[in-house]
Amino acid sequence: MVVSCIWLMFFFSLFGYSGVLELEGFHHVCRNGHQTAQYSNSGNQPYRTSYHFQPPNNWMNGPMLRFGIYHLFYQYNPKAAVWSSNVIWGHSTSTDLVNWTPHDPAMYPSQQSDINGCWSGSVTILPGDHPVILYTGIDAENRQVQNLAAPKNFSDPFLREWVKFKHNPLLAPNSKNKINATCFRDPSTAWLGRDGNWRVIIGSQKKERGLAILFKSNDFFHWEEAEKPLCSAKDTGMWECPDFYPVLIESPLGIDTSSNGPDVRYVLKVSFFNILHDYYMIGTYNKDKDIFIPDNGQFNEDSSMRYDYGKFYASKTFFDNKNPLHRRILWGWVNESSSIIDDMKKGWSGVQAIPRSIWLDESGKQLVQWPIKEIEKLRGTQIELPYQVLSGGSVLEVSGLTAAQADVVISFEISEFIKAEVLDPSWTNPQVLCSRKDASVKGGLGPFGLLVLASEGLQEYTAVFYRIFKGHNKYVVLMCSDQSRLITLLWRALVQKERLASQLGFILHWPLMMLRLTCMFSIMELRILGSPD
Repeated sequence: MVVSCIWLMFFFSLFGYSGVLELEGFHHVCRNGHQTAQYSNSGNQPYRTSYHFQPPNNWMNGPMLRFGIYHLFYQYNPKAAVWSSNVIWGHSTSTDLVNWTPHDPAMYPSQQSDINGCWSGSVTILPGDHPVILYTGIDAENRQVQNLAAPKNFSDPFLREWVKFKHNPLLAPNSKNKINATCFRDPSTAWLGRDGNWRVIIGSQKKERGLAILFKSNDFFHWEEAEKPLCSAKDTGMWECPDFYPVLIESPLGIDTSSNGPDVRYVLKVSFFNILHDYYMIGTYNKDKDIFIPDNGQFNEDSSMRYDYGKFYASKTFFDNKNPLHRRILWGWVNESSSIIDDMKKGWSGVQAIPRSIWLDESGKQLVQWPIKEIEKLRGTQIELPYQVLSGGSVLEVSGLTAAQADVVISFEISEFIKAEVLDPSWTNPQVLCSRKDASVKGGLGPFGLLVLASEGLQEYTAVFYRIFKGHNKYVVLMCSDQSRLITLLWRALVQKERLASQLGFILHWPLMMLRLTCMFSIMELRILGSPD
């Protein structure tokens, strides 16, 4: 029998400080406010995660979000664990973003404007605390059109029934607007401009130019296309699931999507359909011209940043004013690496990533993400490593932890940045660099991290680690997740074995680097956080 365990690996001398590993509890799925099912990973579901959000079975993707009580609307195929164009809107609610109560689906195809599928969209809260949904429908002519729905009973805190606007669609491709009928989807959360008019962006494509088309309305029913898109970029292909929101300068607090002021920057995120990754840029919103101006110029794969360097797509943020601290929370769809055949065999596909708080970092040049505090409710048995000096080249087993579910928080104190090797300017691809410098290659500062889902003799494992390089006027952290040593423990031959990587630059000498890994059977989420001295 193969034993799953966690090892610490170090290939140079450093200080390990306050290393704490937390064994996670189960995620209970509740119905009607009562616990009725516990999805453990026994029997025929050895890889199903226990505290990521996912429906009991079949396909899911694309999160959409909340009102009052937390509401999660998501793309759902009720018939099979594969993608289908004829998807519906699943619906669950929560009071803590951890424990979820499933409800009947919010929307099925039922009008000519969505008869071939209720695709993704967003919730906007109108005055009077009235939520409405703008969503993409696939109409009888297989055109992508934009529809409106509202709760049947606004006083129902669970918003269990939704009514579609009888005059749908509100927006449709035609000979006048010349919008591509097969590339016109995913309306964002709308925001109010200074003129009192609503604005919304919808993803599109014109030839190979990606577009966030801007529309305006004074009543949320009648929309007109703006003279220019909010933003566009050549050679980026279809822009899916655009998300546009403000962030505060020098504050981790979130603000409403319609907020503005001198202490605000703006973020535009799009999901690049051609490569299936989520990219964002920080910039300025010119409210007079209704255009977004990225700080780094052109919005493309090379100049923009990614939310996540693993399987993470069709993400969506929302402003959480339910929490006293006020925060912006990021959700994202994790499409696992298993094959279609394997998905059909196990009966489910896709989960939501752990929700993350997101804010602008002190430099104002990138976003910071960290798991929401509520996730810590799931922690159970604690295993603690005291402060200690670890010799280079050592591998230390974390005794007492053999579970495949763990929340690992460990800090590394680095005393000599001078040992960092120089980053070759030609090393522009983090994934290739992680292949060249895998966990077995000793460097000046690194690698250091964890071997997880490891067999007893280390014949197989996943290495998650980082190493530090000296770049031009800054240090660069290379983060790697290497699944190439997985043989039989999890995915076997049916699953892609990958090396996932990212490069992050920082200017300060951060002697304390925190690594946090949440490991849930078939899914791992790795984060790194630096702390100024």
